Amino acid sequence: MTIFFGAEEWDGPLSLFEMMDVEDPEVLACMDNYHVRLIAPAQMTDEEIVKFQSSLREVMFFIKYSDDSENLSRILEINEKRFRELERRAADVIEAVTNSGIKYEEDSEVVDVCNAIKEIRMEERRLGEQDGELRGELRGELRGELKGEQKGMLKKAQEDARSFYRLGLDVEKVAQGVGYTVETVKEWLGLSDKEQG
Repeated sequence: MTIFFGAEEWDGPLSLFEMMDVEDPEVLACMDNYHVRLIAPAQMTDEEIVKFQSSLREVMFFIKYSDDSENLSRILEINEKRFRELERRAADVIEAVTNSGIKYEEDSEVVDVCNAIKEIRMEERRLGEQDGELRGELRGELRGELKGEQKGMLKKAQEDARSFYRLGLDVEKVAQGVGYTVETVKEWLGLSDKEQG
């Protein structure tokens, strides 16, 4: 018998013949095809898991729904009494397999998994809010830096336009050189259409 402690479905062979690369009927006739008796939470129905009488039931449920917070909440609610008084060894297995962040006292004999999950979700929410605040601050800083950079580039273009114009280049060439429209460059240089014409 094999117990697969994974939230995903078992994708390995389930018999000796599936493990071998032998197709010759004469060879296969001389062998017994041993089958793996597999217990895999992802491939079991809830009704099958409920048949377990030990804390393996809660371990299997938790693993099965560890990547599905909505169904995990449902299972925790339905089996609340058992999850509130889970053996520490079962909680150890759940934590080792799912890496869910369940925290409990090392010397405690029972673990309140419902409360532990509630604390994890509150911490995730708090971290999410902090992350949102940090992202907002970063966006603000980046916008400020970008505006500053843009102002600096504009100032440099204006200075270059004045320098080119003083060197005797016509406004069209100056505009082309700094990458702005002729009208914009004229404004920078304080020129009107009459003065240019």
